[in-house]
Amino acid sequence: MILNLHFDYSMVYNFCVILEKQNRVDIFLSALFSDFSRSYIQKIIDRWQVSLNWKIINKNIKIKNRDELSISIINEILDEVKPEKMDLDIIFEDENILILNKQSGVNVHPVPWENGNKNTLVNGILYHCKDNLPTIWWTHRPWIVHRLDKDTSWIILVAKTDFMMNYLSTIIKNREITKNYIAIVSWIFKEKNFKVESFIWRDPNDRLKMTTKNSLNPKEAISFWELIWYIDDKYSVLKINIKTGRTHQIRVHLSSIGFPIIWDKVYWNKSVNDEVFKKYALNRQALHAYELKFNLYWKEVYHIAPLKSDMKKIIWNLI
Repeated sequence: MILNLHFDYSMVYNFCVILEKQNRVDIFLSALFSDFSRSYIQKIIDRWQVSLNWKIINKNIKIKNRDELSISIINEILDEVKPEKMDLDIIFEDENILILNKQSGVNVHPVPWENGNKNTLVNGILYHCKDNLPTIWWTHRPWIVHRLDKDTSWIILVAKTDFMMNYLSTIIKNREITKNYIAIVSWIFKEKNFKVESFIWRDPNDRLKMTTKNSLNPKEAISFWELIWYIDDKYSVLKINIKTGRTHQIRVHLSSIGFPIIWDKVYWNKSVNDEVFKKYALNRQALHAYELKFNLYWKEVYHIAPLKSDMKKIIWNLI
């Protein structure tokens, strides 16, 4: 199988702007639509795919509170995505589902820039599964039913049939799946158990970040932590469960209360990261989705994704 990412459909969004002060339309939209870069937003404005109060606009125009925006998203065309032989860390597989332990630093899906259709997890899945994969119309996220950070190691669900794709999407939407994480954070976490409940979404001043303060289009986010251990009386190892699945939720919640994940390049503490690299040779964010529980074939299943070697060197005897 070779995946051709060609799209002949668009998504149209119509909404009223809520703003405290005027902002450039391209900055506002790139913050609101987290999957799209500012340059992409500028491109679709130049293509007349964005209107303000029902009039075509340019990318420099400023919008204000209660303006009406309409935006039509037409997905970019990518070149062929070809199978590539990869060492997949397989936890479980049958004819309907594939469960993987993803390595940190690997892109999951192809991206629309140079060589963005190579060396991704999708390339490896294409090679491993051959033609035993469903044909689905929303091919920009083929078979993989949840969002994943490139720099996080994860337990990943891959649907190999249309039935399983629909089933997994439904239980995730209905929050009928439990995923637990292990994180190493800066400083000593004194509470044995802790809960953070807030509203988070895109930071209007930095599109790379999410924030709990004055975010655009805020959404409820709930996270729970359990303290496991300390490392060198400087760092804390936490077990984490989230009740909602917002972008960067764990990372932004921990950063917001003063305990950023070590080697998180967005919500980071550079001096701590440098120290951790020198002592432990760890140079990626210390976050790992290790445990998964859900109902499969009408019975509860439980899977563990062992820690990757870089995190295991630090906390190998803790879980």
